[in-house]
Amino acid sequence: MNTRPTFLMQRGRFDSKLRGYLVMKKSIKIISIIITCLLAFPAVLLAGQFKVTKVYDGDTIMAEGHDIVIYVMLAGIDAPEIASRRHQLQQPYGQEARQYLESLILNEIIDIKGYGIGAYPYNHLIGEVYLKDKNVNIEMLKKGLAEVWLERPPSGLDIVPYLEAEREAREAGLGMWSLGSGYMSPRDWRKIYGQK
Repeated sequence: MNTRPTFLMQRGRFDSKLRGYLVMKKSIKIISIIITCLLAFPAVLLAGQFKVTKVYDGDTIMAEGHDIVIYVMLAGIDAPEIASRRHQLQQPYGQEARQYLESLILNEIIDIKGYGIGAYPYNHLIGEVYLKDKNVNIEMLKKGLAEVWLERPPSGLDIVPYLEAEREAREAGLGMWSLGSGYMSPRDWRKIYGQK
């Protein structure tokens, strides 16, 4: 018969769960560091090449390579929001942005230039995506399917070509810029409708 008081047995279970959580959290950090190093230092041949297996929206993808799966937020851009739940409102041009990004890179081999890991809880790699030397992030801006994300641009990202591509799309009234005064930035949309 166990003579330990019940509260000690429960504490023991809590301690083992806490230990498991801490080990998992440490493992995630180590994997994130390894991925960042693989992408930031292209000394290994094809270290930054991955196959795109899913496009979530106009600025987030999943890719596989090197026996790992990574989630990438396209650096320097913010695309219109799509509904992630059945009864959520969808931002105009959100589906168009996702479909265009899919048409460019789904099932393609891409190169990723990494700029670090995004904030918790997503912990996505922040990166520039290249398809055959074409910067996909900038292509999204050129079509008017994303705006430049200026809040916290990653250190080392040259934002000038991003701003130029957005300016040209805005002046031409492409994509979401065709909405004129009815346009709302994805950031403002998230604040109002509580998405992401």
